[in-house]
Amino acid sequence: MNASLNDTPTAVARVKLLINGEWIDSRSSEWQDIVNPATQEILAQVPFATTDEVNAAVAAAHAAYRTWRDTPIGVRMRIMLRLQALIREHSKRIAAVLSAEQGKTLADAEGDIFRGLEVVEHACSIGTLQMGEFAENVASGVDTYTLRQPIGVCAGITPFNFPAMIPLWMFPMAIACGNTFVLKPSEQDPLSTLLLVELAVEAGVPAGVLNVVHGGKDVVDAICTHKDIKAISFVGSTAVGTHVYDLAGRHGKRVQAMMGAKNHAVVLPDANREQTLNALVGAGFGAAGQRCMATSVVVLVGASKQWLPDLNVLVRIPRHLDTQPTIIWTLIPSSLGHLPHVHLDRQSERSDTGLHC
Repeated sequence: MNASLNDTPTAVARVKLLINGEWIDSRSSEWQDIVNPATQEILAQVPFATTDEVNAAVAAAHAAYRTWRDTPIGVRMRIMLRLQALIREHSKRIAAVLSAEQGKTLADAEGDIFRGLEVVEHACSIGTLQMGEFAENVASGVDTYTLRQPIGVCAGITPFNFPAMIPLWMFPMAIACGNTFVLKPSEQDPLSTLLLVELAVEAGVPAGVLNVVHGGKDVVDAICTHKDIKAISFVGSTAVGTHVYDLAGRHGKRVQAMMGAKNHAVVLPDANREQTLNALVGAGFGAAGQRCMATSVVVLVGASKQWLPDLNVLVRIPRHLDTQPTIIWTLIPSSLGHLPHVHLDRQSERSDTGLHC
């Protein structure tokens, strides 16, 4: 499981692209460091793929689709069965890499993988999920039927906060349904994603069926406008998701865009104080708050408003980076690490502006 890295004894490892079944070195002149947000160690460097490289990845997927769409469902299903077994076998190593590049605790990293694994297991049932429908004699001499068919080359653009779960939401189901796929993982923490892709190749995904490119806005725009990509799945920020939805939609693509939310919690005065405060800290600041469903607004009703100072204290308790950390206060990029405290300071100064009632 090292095919996706170009590692030399004297240089930082460089991440490769997967195009038509081959792990290749990018010709890009633009590279970005992948940094452990807890220690600031440079783990590797990731390229921002060139236009030619993106086009090559899509061309490989387009060519592979001609045969993959006709591959029997049973063959595709067995590949998914092998993939879920390989993920289980290598989950500890993937979790360690994920924790190092993303900043999650090992427990959170393992959960990240497990939630994605559930989707791979779901893809193993593709035989029944692909069944159509038939209705006889809906009118005189008229029968109707429906078929479920692949649509072609699909693409996935995934975020930094769940580098295992969200890619596993996308490419296993797309591939199992007979589509081919171009994946653009987050340039901030692609290493664990690439380990999963390596396992997919090992499980038997044919050349060209799954391809990987890296990069920023230019690569995203190239994916959104490429004529051979039929559908795009996106998870990430509202700003980028809106851009992807608009640009890809104007180019005739199906777009699934899942973005952030404003999540509220209401605390009533008869709630269990200790349990509620711990739950609020976990919901708002677990994974350093970098979750699309993280609680960002708390409404303290009545006497519960007196709990705000205790909540402030709980959030500020130092968590140490030992061998079994509880919570790691690291953000990507790590330069944003001061923001949770800034927000708390501001809210403490303005505690009458809607935090409680």
